[in-house]
Amino acid sequence: MFQTASSTHAPAQEQAISDVELRQVSKIFDGEVAVRGVDLSIRPGEFFSILGPSGCGKTTTLRLISGFEVPSAGDVLIQGQNVKRTPAYRRPVNTVFQSYALFNHMTVWDNVAFGLKIQGCNRQHLQKRVKEALQRVKMETFAQRYPTQLSGGQQQRVALARALVNRPAVMLLDEPLGALDLKLRKQMQIELSTLHRALGITFVLVTHDQEEALSLSNRIAVMRDGYIEQIGSPSEIYERPNTAFVANFIGDTNLLSGQVEALGESMRVKTASGLQISVDSNQMQLPNRYQATSVSVRPEKIHLSSQRRPGVDNCFEGRVKHMMYLGTHVHCVVELTTGDCLTVLQSNQPQHRPDAQMPVYVSWSAEDCRALAA
Repeated sequence: MFQTASSTHAPAQEQAISDVELRQVSKIFDGEVAVRGVDLSIRPGEFFSILGPSGCGKTTTLRLISGFEVPSAGDVLIQGQNVKRTPAYRRPVNTVFQSYALFNHMTVWDNVAFGLKIQGCNRQHLQKRVKEALQRVKMETFAQRYPTQLSGGQQQRVALARALVNRPAVMLLDEPLGALDLKLRKQMQIELSTLHRALGITFVLVTHDQEEALSLSNRIAVMRDGYIEQIGSPSEIYERPNTAFVANFIGDTNLLSGQVEALGESMRVKTASGLQISVDSNQMQLPNRYQATSVSVRPEKIHLSSQRRPGVDNCFEGRVKHMMYLGTHVHCVVELTTGDCLTVLQSNQPQHRPDAQMPVYVSWSAEDCRALAA
């Protein structure tokens, strides 16, 4: 028997079972491979995000978990039970879509109650659960309105209530905030996080928004071309990417191509333009000398100064090519004497506002960059 969302105090041995597990799952559509041998384990109560660009297979992966798609190979397990052949309506999951998928001819109350009515839930129990679900998302005062009378954010709350009312073991979120404007999306991110903590059930979010995944998730899986490139906490994914794709996709970074020239406590990488970059040994993914590599350094890790900084691992001369004022930060593009261009992000302070074409030095420590396989 599947656990419900209310069984959050199960014995330790039961809690150790993953709420969602994919074992070598693949999906092929008309000869095209959408998901390629994915292994994935999502812990009970976790907020887990699947992140990647359009067409990477993230939504297909979510549909394989929900039961809307059947895997071409591999197994899908929910709370330890193989549901590969279990239809969607019999799985203890509910999905919230970007389009909301509300019934416009029904009131908010009837939309939320719809699933319980299909299940034959008695009237008293139905009313209690619908009321609780609407209170969870702060929509109880809108119960008699129709979806067309609500804002986008309010419709999203109704969609969440409709999913929650069935008390799923796992909540699946398919780009749920993608149709909202930036300010409302930020607000709904906070509400989603608060709701997750209050409910204690497993959330699985699919998104292409890096900031959304970083701010909401306990762990993130980054997908590319049907594969999972890396799984880790937000800080692991951002600070210690395993591949150049992950480094470049999660936030902004500068990638400098070269080859390993020396190994030791720190590694020296020489680029084709002649830059000699020092990388701390703990920031290396490369075991061999002369191996091709890309060095990743985040824009906010780079220090900009009018004079050379003594004792810094990496310090290079250049000139400010472009500067953009962003309010909280100043975004600069610096062209080095070697011809390489670096993006630099500085806090918005008077001393951090260089003039265009101004000679500068860029610098960063060996610990603040990472060497990745080319």
